[in-house]
Amino acid sequence: MTTLNITPRRGRPPKLAAQQRDIRAELIRSGLEHLTEIGFTASGLDKILKSVGVPKGSFYFYFKSKEAFGHAVLESYASYFASKLDSCLLDQRFSPLRRIGNFVDDAKQGMARHRFKRGCLVGNLGQEVDVLPESFRAVLIAIFHSWQQRIAACLREAQLAGELAPTADCTALAEFFWIGWEGAVSRSRLEQSTKPLERYLALFIQGLDKSIFVNK
Repeated sequence: MTTLNITPRRGRPPKLAAQQRDIRAELIRSGLEHLTEIGFTASGLDKILKSVGVPKGSFYFYFKSKEAFGHAVLESYASYFASKLDSCLLDQRFSPLRRIGNFVDDAKQGMARHRFKRGCLVGNLGQEVDVLPESFRAVLIAIFHSWQQRIAACLREAQLAGELAPTADCTALAEFFWIGWEGAVSRSRLEQSTKPLERYLALFIQGLDKSIFVNK
């Protein structure tokens, strides 16, 4: 086998360096920023491409369509959010209910950091689902289900720790948590305040003692 030893030129970096950028990842990252702020239907490709410095004609080299791009962005967000949930809900240093509180605290910090311009991408797309390609519906439902499973598992730990009645229906409570959570996030963006998130958590935890969701 012949080995070519190429000595790099001095001075300006070769054009290959620019080609080695992960343009696809940069487009997804820019898409996350835009879609969490203004949603899918209102997000034009022009601004996303401009922020990355990619000509419009090159977009279809990385994605077959805007729909495919949306799915890639959604997949990236779902993976990121699942990791964030796990880092909070699986943290054995805290009691199960405190872990849910830690997740809410982290969300409050994130919303404030972005000046309440960014919401939950899954929630945003859920509100747009009637005008989105039908392929998004099942994916969004599956993502919500995976989040509910994580909260339900944490609530079952709360039962074992004596923080939650053994008769509580953790699956139903977890579904209820996410239904209310999306509304709290939307209200926080509207008011530009973390107060709705704080009130929601307080009422959710308080309601666990009087839960109507019980196993029969």
